[in-house]
Amino acid sequence: MTMSAQAERFRRAADGFQARIAAVPADRWNAPSPCPAWTARDVAVHVIHEARRVVATVRGARPAELHGIGLAEMGTLPATAPDADLAAAWEEISAALTAAIDDPACHTAKMPTPVGEVPFTDVIEVLPEDVLIHTWDLARATGGDERLDPGLVAHVHEHLKPMDEALRQPWAFGPKTPVPDGADPQTEFLCFVGRNPN
Repeated sequence: MTMSAQAERFRRAADGFQARIAAVPADRWNAPSPCPAWTARDVAVHVIHEARRVVATVRGARPAELHGIGLAEMGTLPATAPDADLAAAWEEISAALTAAIDDPACHTAKMPTPVGEVPFTDVIEVLPEDVLIHTWDLARATGGDERLDPGLVAHVHEHLKPMDEALRQPWAFGPKTPVPDGADPQTEFLCFVGRNPN
């Protein structure tokens, strides 16, 4: 079955995050990340947890524990076993979310967003956003490859710009950071979402 452009974009973002998880040295999981009070491990667990929540919502199911990652409310970190398999968890849940993107039965499910509940089909275009931003966070925390897919950066940035003010929430994005002169598109994007890539 041919994958839609939306599913293919999310798959690319998911693969990038998988590669960063695989590259984390064993002694760097507790390193501080660009996300206040979060370690590198917290970043990975957050991405897995939020993707699991989306899949459960669009499938009309209850989230289940996943490879040692417990359950929690939206925006909070679940308890995670010391031996949790983050790579296996992300591989499983990202595949499930990729499949949901191309399943018409999921498209009318209501999703919470900064601007209220909207159908899943209305957020599909920006689904790579959380994964893409936290790919950089994880790489920055662990000394990994910080380069992001340029096509994904351009796509997500363009779709987030109209929601600029609505995104400035404590549980979403902080204030924008100054864009340095001559910044490339990735730096502009990271500054837009409140990161300091310098």
